[in-house]
Order: sequence, then C-alpha cells, then structure tokens
Amino acid sequence: MQTHPNVQVVQDALDAAGARDGSGGPCQVQLLPEAVHTAVAAATALGIEVGQIANSLIFDADGEPLLVLTSGAHRVDTAKVAADIGITALRRATPEFVRENTGQPIGGVAPLGHPKPVRTLVDVALEQYPQIWAAGGVPRAVFPTTYAELLRITAGTAAEVA
Repeated sequence: MQTHPNVQVVQDALDAAGARDGSGGPCQVQLLPEAVHTAVAAATALGIEVGQIANSLIFDADGEPLLVLTSGAHRVDTAKVAADIGITALRRATPEFVRENTGQPIGGVAPLGHPKPVRTLVDVALEQYPQIWAAGGVPRAVFPTTYAELLRITAGTAAEVA
C-alpha cells in the first residue's frame, strides 16, 4: 500500500525530531484498518484507555491557529484556555482553517508536520500515562509516544485545558 503524503510528512517530522515511542524505540506511524474520528473509536481500535489518546484540536485563537493536544477523556474548556493564554476568544476552527494551517484534515491532525509551526498546548492530564497515541496526518494513522516527547517534539507548553 502506498503511504499517504500526509502520513509521510508526519513520519519525516518524527524522524527529524528523533521522536521516541515510550518503549525506547523510534516513533512509527501506524495505519489502523479503518478511519477513527473520535478518541473513543481510536482507543477501541488500539485496545487502550480513552485518556491515552492525545486529541489534536485546532482552534481559532483571535485569528491565529492554536493546537491543543488534550486527553481523549475530557473536553477543552475554551473560556479557561482563552483566559490563561490572554486572548479574547477561542473558537472552533473551520475545516478550511484547520487544513490551511496544518495541511491535514480534521480527524487526522497530527501534533507536528505542519507547513509552519503552530502554537501548541499539551494537556497535563496526558502525563499520567506511560504511553499515549496521537494522530498521524489522516484519520486512520496514529503513532505512540510519551507526554515528555509530545512536549519536546511540538515545542508545546504544558497546560491544564479542561
């Protein structure tokens, strides 16, 4: 099977960052048998807890993209995050805004591999898991990593987002 260009971009970004998977090996994007559009579906497909899924959510933060990597076990409190980062409004981004700023579709947005850096917050709730899973550029691609690696490879900021 030919690799989707988005998946290759994400794998290349993981390789360039020297990203590790939580068991000491390099991060490898894996393709699931079917697309997973929710944290519950991804967790079920992987046989893990829903909290181990790092949802990649792009928001419109006063016109600029903000990537929030949140545990699949809860929702982002947009008013709290907006106040914490000093913006007036944090809105759900349109599919066009997401693709323009990440090059990836909703449901498959990876934490990295975007056309240009995106300000990123990483949910501190993910720290409790020895391994977490993130999207790999399309809705059926995922990769394992750790909280510390996610912070490092995204140059993200640890944050309470719920």
